[in-house]
Amino acid sequence: MRECIILLAMIRVERCSAWQQWDGEVLDRGGHPLQLWGWGEIKARGNWKVERVFVYDDDQCIGLAQILLRTLPWPLKNLAYVPRGPVAQLADRAGVLEALASYSKQQHGAVSVVVEPDWEAMPEVKGWKSSPNPILMARTLVLDLLRSEDDLLADMTKKTRQYIRKSEKSGVEIRLAKNLDDIAVCLAIYRETARRADFPLHKDKYYETIFETLGSNSQVFMATYEGRVVAFLWLAVSEAVAFELYGGMNDEGQQLRANYILKWEAIRRTKEWGIARYDMNGLLNDGVSKFKQGFAGRETQLAGSYEKPLSPLYVVWAKGLPAAKKLLRLVKK
Repeated sequence: MRECIILLAMIRVERCSAWQQWDGEVLDRGGHPLQLWGWGEIKARGNWKVERVFVYDDDQCIGLAQILLRTLPWPLKNLAYVPRGPVAQLADRAGVLEALASYSKQQHGAVSVVVEPDWEAMPEVKGWKSSPNPILMARTLVLDLLRSEDDLLADMTKKTRQYIRKSEKSGVEIRLAKNLDDIAVCLAIYRETARRADFPLHKDKYYETIFETLGSNSQVFMATYEGRVVAFLWLAVSEAVAFELYGGMNDEGQQLRANYILKWEAIRRTKEWGIARYDMNGLLNDGVSKFKQGFAGRETQLAGSYEKPLSPLYVVWAKGLPAAKKLLRLVKK
């Protein structure tokens, strides 16, 4: 079902309430898995509202966006956020961004609309500026899976190739998680990893919801040794992009270097599935990032976080309420 909203001359927005129709369009247009319906449903179970909209120029659909809406303290009303979207071709991106800004202001009184598209550059659109509060990391590693396996291996460091062979020869095997019992085993390893690296986790139910809601768009790779799970790598996938969500390894997995063969098998299999790009979901200056860098010949710099102020109260949001701005980080909750 669609609801038509006229915004600008010749431009209109239609809300979508049909799961299958929405995902079909996202997949057909090469959209990111964070724009799939299921990801919005996961966020809607928290403190977010979600809307999916098509943008039309006359009778032609020029783009779409899954918009997450967060209620802000009075009198700011709402923040609109589009993770790894909108989905639009290069020539249509400016028009789609303007339509999203108008829609967010008119329909939700948003103080600001924030986008973090799966693009390497933002078009020049009046009023949009780089956001000082990014949620998803723009600096990342993206592998071109249309290249041959030999080319992908050649881009790796010598050490990475050695450890892939070593962990494979040691007897580490890779399989996909099939049910919530498998997920429970992975989450036990994740808790161990979090204690070791000192980072917070959601409750188990959150991850279980991802596994169930995303369905085939959620793929969890498990590394096993002598029947024991020693590491896992969790991906969200669309037809165009494989996107790393989570991963972990126990002490035995570390000794076996299981994370090397695990990541390589995830890359190989997503390539076999016909996915074009493998995104390692961000780089920091830490050991995990150094491990990731061993798999790629170069870094990828995405456009980053951009926003358009939509209210006179934007100044209050941007400068006067640092505690409220922390709500941006809650996109992960």
